[in-house]
Amino acid sequence: MKKTDNHIPVFKNEDEEREFWATHSPLDYFNSNNVNRASFQNLKPSLKSISIRLPDHMLQELKILAKKRDVPYQSLAKLYLARQIALERGSTLPGK
Repeated sequence: MKKTDNHIPVFKNEDEEREFWATHSPLDYFNSNNVNRASFQNLKPSLKSISIRLPDHMLQELKILAKKRDVPYQSLAKLYLARQIALERGSTLPGK
């Protein structure tokens, strides 16, 4: 990795930019002197905690299924919810 004082050129279109970055490393144009620390004080988590009451037998079955898959039962419950929501809405799951 060599440091250069070159500036990133202005590109006419995305194809020209794609060709440039195919043969150049962004690290060659990185200048750590221009770095500012970012602060995200008002960032809110994208997940929300909820409480849900389940019959004991349902929770036990969920835990058994999760153990077979070697995943936490809460993650398996989220997966099942996501599948059912996608099915009800007639869409597909992300990444599928």
